[in-house]
Amino acid sequence: MTRIGTVTLVALLLLAPLARAADDAAAGVAWSGLSPQQQQTLGGFAAGWDKLPPARQQALARGAQRWQQMSPEQRDSARTRFQTWQQLPEQRRELIRNRIEQFRALTPEQQAAVRDNFRAFRQLPPEQRQLLRQQWRNATQAERQNMLQKQRARRAQRAMQAPPPAARRP
Repeated sequence: MTRIGTVTLVALLLLAPLARAADDAAAGVAWSGLSPQQQQTLGGFAAGWDKLPPARQQALARGAQRWQQMSPEQRDSARTRFQTWQQLPEQRRELIRNRIEQFRALTPEQQAAVRDNFRAFRQLPPEQRQLLRQQWRNATQAERQNMLQKQRARRAQRAMQAPPPAARRP
């Protein structure tokens, strides 16, 4: 066997397990491979399960597993959120999906800042939240940028004035 043939054979033997793992991940989840509880939860998908893309099968299987681990209160809450989601117009759902993608593209620090701002906004009285929404809607792009810069400056100033983390905890 030539040197090139030997190198090719060795490469194929070394890469075979990786290819097998990729095939397993791309194969999806067989309906028979689901637990009885998962099958019950996903019963509406049974007839077309084999036609679903593997990634969708895996996501549904994980979701059914999470569903089984939820308390009855958590399930009720999830049902309500899902029904609310289904009632939204498709255009609104697409906007929400885009915003989720934008959020996921942020750095962890930026995500934390967004969460902090949301918590602070939710703690405002309803009248003040409404006023801020109206101001934002009526603002030009330049005015919005100015609002955001002022907010960042206030946040940075508060951070500078805050006691060190060790001093905050008794």
